[in-house]
Amino acid sequence: MIRIAVVDDIKTVKKTIVSKIGLSRDMDVVKEFSSGKDILHAMMQGLEVDIIIMDIEMPHMDGIEATEKIIAKYPNTKILMCTVFDDETNLFRAICAGAKGYLLKDEKPEKIHRAIFETMEGGSAMSASIAVKSLNLIKSATIMVKQTISKDNTLTKREIEMLELIATGLSYEQVADRSGISYGTVRKHLENIYKKLNVHSKLEAVNKAQKNGLL
Repeated sequence: MIRIAVVDDIKTVKKTIVSKIGLSRDMDVVKEFSSGKDILHAMMQGLEVDIIIMDIEMPHMDGIEATEKIIAKYPNTKILMCTVFDDETNLFRAICAGAKGYLLKDEKPEKIHRAIFETMEGGSAMSASIAVKSLNLIKSATIMVKQTISKDNTLTKREIEMLELIATGLSYEQVADRSGISYGTVRKHLENIYKKLNVHSKLEAVNKAQKNGLL
């Protein structure tokens, strides 16, 4: 039997969620709370449940703050957000806080049951619309990371020239002579290249530059 706690400040909504969960013979709502502060206090007093169904907008302490505090104290706790809000901000905050899944309250009982089973098995259950938003968040984050990496790894024309000469096997002194600059300037260019490419040797720098299409 899966022991469940339901946290929601609206009695009628909480009653509906409890009723939906109660349709499964494998689940039992052992405790109900009206705020994140209440369930956090109960857990500090020794409450043990298998999964928490958590609302977001609640007085005293909202569900996301409660999730963050509970996970910090009890990292193995499984929390499934169940809310009317499907916006990206709450989704992102809930995931960062440690929520294992994110459902909308109007889901059918079967969907809620599957989400609970999936969460218990280590999965991340989400309503269909939430899953789409989650993928969009991941895509946006990936694009931002790529843009940052691309910007940080951009070599100047002069640095590329230095690296091309190094790639031919020339020493620093030979590169300096060929380019008409000092030995110290060549070393400075190579230091900047190593830093931008996050490497520690001439061979690594050349290999990474070639893989990234810089040479």
